[in-house]
Amino acid sequence: MPLSRRTLLASTTMTALPSRVPHREHLRTGFERLAAAGYSVLGGQRVGIVTNPTGITTDARHVVDVMHQDPRVELTAVFGPEHGFRGTAQAGGSEGRYDDPATGLPVYDTYLKSGRPLADIFTASGVDTVVFDIQDVGARFYTYIWTLYDCMEAAQLAGRRFVVLDRPNPVTGREALGPVLHKEFATFVGRQPIAQAHGMTVAELARLFNGEFLTTPVPLETVRMTGWRRSRFYDASGLPWVPPSPNMPTPDTALVYSGTCMFEGTNLSEGRGTTRPFELLGAEGVDGRWAAAANELGLPGVRFREAYFTPTFSKFQGRTVGGVQIHLTDRAAYDPVRTGIALLVTARKVWSGFAWRSDNWIDKLTGSARVRTMIDAGAGTDEVTGAWQEELAAFRRIRKEYLLYE
Repeated sequence: MPLSRRTLLASTTMTALPSRVPHREHLRTGFERLAAAGYSVLGGQRVGIVTNPTGITTDARHVVDVMHQDPRVELTAVFGPEHGFRGTAQAGGSEGRYDDPATGLPVYDTYLKSGRPLADIFTASGVDTVVFDIQDVGARFYTYIWTLYDCMEAAQLAGRRFVVLDRPNPVTGREALGPVLHKEFATFVGRQPIAQAHGMTVAELARLFNGEFLTTPVPLETVRMTGWRRSRFYDASGLPWVPPSPNMPTPDTALVYSGTCMFEGTNLSEGRGTTRPFELLGAEGVDGRWAAAANELGLPGVRFREAYFTPTFSKFQGRTVGGVQIHLTDRAAYDPVRTGIALLVTARKVWSGFAWRSDNWIDKLTGSARVRTMIDAGAGTDEVTGAWQEELAAFRRIRKEYLLYE
């Protein structure tokens, strides 16, 4: 696997905020610990923050609104990712450059910007330190982690500090799962070789990016959470759930997303345009044979129900399709990536109309051509998932060096 071992530079350290807490303490996000310490990490700095609607406190206030009203921090700019700072744009869109009506702060658009052009935006904004505070969902192809990567690289080019405020991985951080990206398939849904379900928090990913992938590491500080454990699902956090994107309405969506998002690479609906995106999958001509075939596999922690639905937008808009709904029975035992592969394999077997998207988007999502070519050759679930175990084991070894939580 094309990962290089490199010791983190001394600049890539955690902030000195205290981190040892009793097990009984409720989860506190990186932002809440930053604020409780009087923003000392940001003292004397003009600050810009990369965030979106998920940047909230436990009482559902947005961190930009909180910081803007606090004289202890000089917040001077906001940077919006895909979907925008206030979250008004659909998939593949952003809000552009504008002044935020609530605070008057200038909002800059980072979506699909990287390298020198993004560095120039940081320079033009006049900030000294770039802060990142966005809720991730744990999947390699969810673009916010690559906004993180691109902003770290650009901050280094612009000579800015970078501070990451940590939030939970909502699907736990127990283990990495799935294939590892091959660099020749790098896109904005996967810049660097990490596992499809990475099992890390954004602060841990930032440390990994700095230590393994950035040619020149950025001066990085991370403000970790307290009260979070790797086995915890999001509903144990006590935090409100704010959809990180329009088609991520609940923490349950995140649980299946790292597997069923692969259906974006097929001609089947991945449930966009329904109230259960990524939990409902289907197409015209699919019937109950698919759910039956999937249930016969006895996959741990999940059952499949024959389902019919009519998407209000995206694939099959306004047309009734047949397929499956995913029902988790034991989320701790559930493997989303293996389940996603099993559903691809069985869909191809029971439905003659099955096809990949013509642009081979599945290769970008899975990180190589292997999943597509193996399934086309008739490989089963065990054979496909077995093919990536060696590279996954290598990624897991390197991942351990950057974890912040037991």
